[in-house]
Parts: sequence; C-alpha cells; structure tokens
Amino acid sequence: MQHLDRDFLDQIKAVAEAAGHATLPIYRSDFDVETKEDDSPLTQADLAAHAVIRDGLAAIDDEVEQLSEEGADVPFATRNDWDEYWLIDPLDGTREFVNGKDEFTINIALIQDNRPSLGVVYAPALERCWFAAETVGAFEQRGDNPPQPIQTSVADPAKPRVLASRSHRSDAVENILARMADYETVSIGSSLKFCLIASGEADFYPRLGPTSEWDTAAGQAVVSVAGGGVTDTAGYEMEYNQTESLLNNAFIAYGDRSHNWLGYLDSDD
Repeated sequence: MQHLDRDFLDQIKAVAEAAGHATLPIYRSDFDVETKEDDSPLTQADLAAHAVIRDGLAAIDDEVEQLSEEGADVPFATRNDWDEYWLIDPLDGTREFVNGKDEFTINIALIQDNRPSLGVVYAPALERCWFAAETVGAFEQRGDNPPQPIQTSVADPAKPRVLASRSHRSDAVENILARMADYETVSIGSSLKFCLIASGEADFYPRLGPTSEWDTAAGQAVVSVAGGGVTDTAGYEMEYNQTESLLNNAFIAYGDRSHNWLGYLDSDD
C-alpha cells in the first residue's frame, strides 16, 4: 500500500496540473466534440488529459492499477481483487468545457480498501487546485500563490449554503430545500461542488441523481480530510468498487459534521 506523505501528494498534484495544462490549448481552440455511447460528450482534451495522467502515475509507481473514465472497461472480476488503485476522471465537467465555462476539473483519487484516501481536483481555467491525503491534510492553491491549509466551516443552520442548480432542480432536491427554513443557493459545475464545501465556501450538496465513481472519489477525499463527510442517504460513508456497476447511489456531501443533514431527507426522495 502506498505510504501517504506530503511529497507523494505533491507528486500527484503535479500530474493533475500537467493534465490540466494539456487541456487549455484545446479549450481555447475550435475543437471537435464526439458523442459516446451514453450520449455524453468527448473531446480531444479528455483524451489528452487521460494520456498525461496514465503516463504520469505509471512513472510514479507502475504497480498501482488505474481505472479511468476513458479506460473503464475493466471487468469487475479483475478489479474486485484490487486493494489499491487510481480512480481518475481526466476531464470532469466536459459539458462545461464544451460550453466555454471554466468550471471543469481534472480528478485523481487513490482508493485504498474501497475508500478514497487521497484526492486532487484541479480546475485549470480557474487556476485553483484542491488536494488532500489522510495523515497529511487538505490544501488549496490559487495560481502561483503558496498552498494554504483548508477546512470545512461551521454551518449556519438558519441559512445553510446549499449547492443546487438555480434553474434545473429535481423534485427530490426541491423537497429537500422545502424542508429548510431558509437557505442560500450556491451554483457551480463538476466536482468543484465538493471543493467549495472543503474550503468552507458552501455547506451542503445533495446529489440524488446518477453519478459515476470517478465523478466523486477525488472530491470526497478532499471533503473528508478537510473535516466534512460524504455519505449515502442512510448515513454510510461512500465506498467504491463494490459492484459490477460503476454508478454511485444517491449521496450527500457536507462540511459541518455536527449538523443533522440527513434530517432534510425523506425516504421517498
């Protein structure tokens, strides 16, 4: 198993940043968009970032397996034996990327015993990077400024800051919001939702629709190390690589562990 220390974390951060830098020339060009079998978009930036991450992680330790959105056809019978592996989304928020919005990220997580123990989320167009590892801590770096430690904030129960779309909310999320006396809506794309919770800029992120495991693992690591939590709707910590499917169950992410976020949920949501 990998020993997690600051030097190792910084190496993975550097891989994510290199992948992010590979996406920017494409983002700023007139690029083509393909459609995958699940109707999600695919660009050359997804593939460029995938190649950088694949080679960069292999150069650090070529014995750790990799599971990436752009290479996810690993049978469960094979990956079920993995005690440790990299879980990667080379470009999270491809729709934002295609629409010219800066809210796309590179996500790299180290899964150990079915839990994300290390995570890096890099937003190259925003020049913000969040990175964390158990026993090391959680950090954010903005541009060329030195990295700063981050932690989740204490929520104001009278008006929590909720990550929810302003215009496209599911009925289940509407039901959650209706159970709050008041709230402030915070809207942002991709795995940046986790990062805002980790850095104390938001409090609560209910996600009751489908997501894939590579969408959440890196963000979960950052939130958890920063002091928050990511659980399913029964309150159990999200785990990975448990079934043939790579889809997550509904979950909530939050910063203030002392607040009863599950209390806003209902069994029918």
